[in-house]
Amino acid sequence: MIRTLLGRAGLVAAAAAVATLISAAPAAAHGADAPNGTDYRTRTTGVAPARPGLEVRVIEAGARLELTNRTGRTIEVIGYSGEPYLRVGPDGVFENDRSPATYLNRTIDGDTALPAEADPAAAPSWRRIADGTTARWHDQRALWQESTPPPAVRAAPDREHRVRDWTIPLRDGTDPVMIGGTLDWVPPPDAYTWWAVTIVALLAVGALGLLAAAATAGRRALSALGALLIVGGAVAVVYPVGRELDAGAQGVGPVVVGLLSGQVWSLLTGLGAIAAGWYALARRPSADFVVALAGACLALFAGAANATVFARSIAPVPWSPEVARVMVAAVLIAGAGATAAGVLRLHATARAAARSPRAADTDRRATAAG
Repeated sequence: MIRTLLGRAGLVAAAAAVATLISAAPAAAHGADAPNGTDYRTRTTGVAPARPGLEVRVIEAGARLELTNRTGRTIEVIGYSGEPYLRVGPDGVFENDRSPATYLNRTIDGDTALPAEADPAAAPSWRRIADGTTARWHDQRALWQESTPPPAVRAAPDREHRVRDWTIPLRDGTDPVMIGGTLDWVPPPDAYTWWAVTIVALLAVGALGLLAAAATAGRRALSALGALLIVGGAVAVVYPVGRELDAGAQGVGPVVVGLLSGQVWSLLTGLGAIAAGWYALARRPSADFVVALAGACLALFAGAANATVFARSIAPVPWSPEVARVMVAAVLIAGAGATAAGVLRLHATARAAARSPRAADTDRRATAAG
């Protein structure tokens, strides 16, 4: 019995270590298109002259622009050398394979080698890349791509700075149109404060594991841990949904596809935590092990994977950065706290099992002596 309980505690630790190694890959891969956070705020000021039915907005924490064309006419996005780059109209979205922007805009940093066919002076070679009337793309004119901040930011990093006003030319038939916008530096929050509050709170949750050692409080503590996992799991599901909405997904289908292709680990661990929470509330056998393992996965895959927002002023979600940080902190607290409490509960159960044979042996000796 004791070996079984200790083996389960060791399995929790081993699973957490493996999850740490695995969780690094999805976060890095997804970050190429949708950063986990940034300190540069990109905004659009509109289209001039205004075109009814033509809308532009910033998505993915400023990493991309989204243009929706409902004018019924074809709108062209002009590349860096004045060449046609994108074509958006009733027949779909097309990309010019001769435009250098086609290759430079494939990543945020634009560090892409240009092929021989990239010639801005050549006639466009249009390739259909999407149905509908919405185009999304990285654009270097709306981003800060240098490895070091601007001089004004380096001189006073604790103040907000206007980095530049930017414009992106469009063409409506033969008429020139312009997207306008701004790029600002926003001082990041104090990450140490957020981490300190999170750690103190998760230690408090972990203390429920000590209450679980008491026969009178064990069931209530386990129920509290179950409820906490349900809440943390629900938040862990909502956060990646927000990321997909911020990335331009519209409707249930596109959101689900985006979750399965880019945020699947956070989604699955959130759902797993909800299931583990119900399991604990039902006081099923081995609930302590299930709570500990589900909490570890929740903290790593859905909490630590998104903890960049603690140190970044702009979060890749459609709500405020402060709300994003509170959500990530809640996931970390629920996950890590449940893990600590579950492991403490396993340890307390193992100690109780070890004492029982000793107590029985003492009683037998007392009876024999009497």
